[in-house]
Amino acid sequence: MQRKHLARTAAATGAGLLALALTIGLAGTARAATLFSDDFSGGTGSWSKSGGDWSTVTDGSATFQQANTGSELARQFAGDTGWSDYQVQARVKPLAFNGSNRLVAIGARSTSASKMYRLALTNAGRAELQAVDGSSITVIGSVALTVNTGSWYTLRIEASGSTIKGFVNGSQIAAGSNSAYGAGRIVLVTAYASARFDDVSVDTVGSTPTTPPTTSPTTPPTTPPTTGPTSPPQTGLVGWATQNGGTTGGGSAAATTVTTASALTSALGSTSAAVIRVSGTISCSGMLRTRSNKTIIGNSGAAIVGCGLTISGDRNVIVRNLTFRDWDDDAINVETSATNVWVDHNSFTNGYDGAVDIKRGSDFVTVSWNRIFGHDKSMLLGHSDDNASQDVGHLRVSYHHNWFDGSGTRHPRVRFGNPVHVFSNYYYNNEYGVASTMNAGVLVEGNYFEGVDEPTLVGYADSDPGTLVQRNNYFVGSGTPQSAGSVASIPYSYQLDPASSVKSIVTAGAGAGRI
Repeated sequence: MQRKHLARTAAATGAGLLALALTIGLAGTARAATLFSDDFSGGTGSWSKSGGDWSTVTDGSATFQQANTGSELARQFAGDTGWSDYQVQARVKPLAFNGSNRLVAIGARSTSASKMYRLALTNAGRAELQAVDGSSITVIGSVALTVNTGSWYTLRIEASGSTIKGFVNGSQIAAGSNSAYGAGRIVLVTAYASARFDDVSVDTVGSTPTTPPTTSPTTPPTTPPTTGPTSPPQTGLVGWATQNGGTTGGGSAAATTVTTASALTSALGSTSAAVIRVSGTISCSGMLRTRSNKTIIGNSGAAIVGCGLTISGDRNVIVRNLTFRDWDDDAINVETSATNVWVDHNSFTNGYDGAVDIKRGSDFVTVSWNRIFGHDKSMLLGHSDDNASQDVGHLRVSYHHNWFDGSGTRHPRVRFGNPVHVFSNYYYNNEYGVASTMNAGVLVEGNYFEGVDEPTLVGYADSDPGTLVQRNNYFVGSGTPQSAGSVASIPYSYQLDPASSVKSIVTAGAGAGRI
């Protein structure tokens, strides 16, 4: 479904109505408005081109691509010349650079093809917030940043009066005062580079979070984080799967591409290390046994439909960039003392039982950057109250940057594991978030809970309580979190994003097609 909206009243009356809306918002009687959004699933009719070779292409979902690295300046414009105080955000994937000090960027308050504020990723190893006036460029602020081709970045420019700010992956990288441009359109830019753009949105400044916290007694107060990142969010391997010798999957083994259920089953069951690339949609049933030292990674748009993967007693397995749907048991089942598993950047929808279930003494697992939607039972950790002899001292799992998008329960539901680490996840319209039972110890920190009936629970159903520490979380329209006791210390290093930014970070990066 295409998400595209242009504020017609703003177009009709220019900056005046926008200023009025902001004035009302400051008075507390109105919320910030979305002026425009586009995910390119319905075409590009709202955009106007200046240079370059532009087209919509699929990259997990529809994206807007500029493919000509020989174009000195390729631009696409949208919006209204009267827009003044607003923020523009987009996901950007650099594909190739032609020469040195080339860039891909988004722009705000563009008054012409060569006048704008621009937030640029350069292959000179920097992210720069710029005021552009033709060939004259004033750098408002910058930060050293290794820009990798083939990786998605979320860029955001905030323009409020003369204050201009730039953000990369939710972290502010620059801010300053510049009054060159007071109003203007948004723009996508490449300079001697090719890139893809997706999920463009324009909102009045101050619109994150979209729904501000209520002051009702049922909504706990927002607690700002005490720590924050100094660099973009971590998308590589973080968490428990880095321990116990680490998790490398198939490593440097030659990749094998599979397109059928029989080929996938054979590749998964091999006793040799392997990198298995899934292409297209593979329909199957039951659970496919996945042996040690495997990387299973989806090509663009790859899906496994009707079945799931089981990692039973094996170790060192990576599962990435796949869409699982309509599975008839679990989508991913980790059991029987399996160790060192990384489940990353997958999408799960409309299955029978668990999306990612971890049980029977398994250990050293990281579950990151996944999206679950249109499904109820998400992530179970520990299958039975009667399994203490196998589970105690194990079931150590990290869950981070996952998007629990309207899924019902188990995000996760934990037995015995201690410490289990749940951080920087986005919860949206769930029955409950995290449940700690059967003497488990769960640290829940830096998450964003929106519309969650019970964000955290100590004890659940007939299970005895565990311990749970919740800190630095952000709550919007949610119930009161429970906590009790203490949790064992976390042995690995990690980066905690500002909780108020987790929603935008996770929705921009979680799920298949986002690596």
